[in-house]
Amino acid sequence: MIINETEIKEARVLEVGKQMMLAAKTAPKGKGLDQLELILVSGEDLLVLADYMDKSVERHGRKFFYRDAINVRQAQAIVVLGTRLKNMGLNCGYCGFPTCEAKEAQGQLPCAFPLNDLGIAIGSACAMAADFRVDSRVMFSAGIAAMELGWLGAECKAAYAILLSATGKNPFFDRQSTRPEK
Repeated sequence: MIINETEIKEARVLEVGKQMMLAAKTAPKGKGLDQLELILVSGEDLLVLADYMDKSVERHGRKFFYRDAINVRQAQAIVVLGTRLKNMGLNCGYCGFPTCEAKEAQGQLPCAFPLNDLGIAIGSACAMAADFRVDSRVMFSAGIAAMELGWLGAECKAAYAILLSATGKNPFFDRQSTRPEK
């Protein structure tokens, strides 16, 4: 039997994406409370996400979403990690208030621990991609777009996306800057 790499690449990237979700899910979490939402995006849904990112520039003016949407179209799959921002009740002070009660009295400032947990999960997922030698790039732009599309559920309040590629050159680096030249 002869197998050409082009025949297995997409399936392998999807398998790595699944491994990444497992790595993120089992990453340590404050108080052992899992507030993560994880999805794997591929196929035509990558185009849905990229098109949404392009259209959202008119709404918020962040032109780098155009550049990032190009990368979404180049990805073979994307793992999106999001979190709910439920108060952990630790009175840790990371949010700037001495107690969780004092913070809640002032409004909706998020608890720091779910965001920390999200960061740890992203690191675990990226390490898994590296272990399998799949190129990756973390993007908050694609995470925001996936969240706004409702793909992570209504309670998800913060999200990042990890774009995946198994090509001869990582398409997620050496990108054109969208910053004005000085």
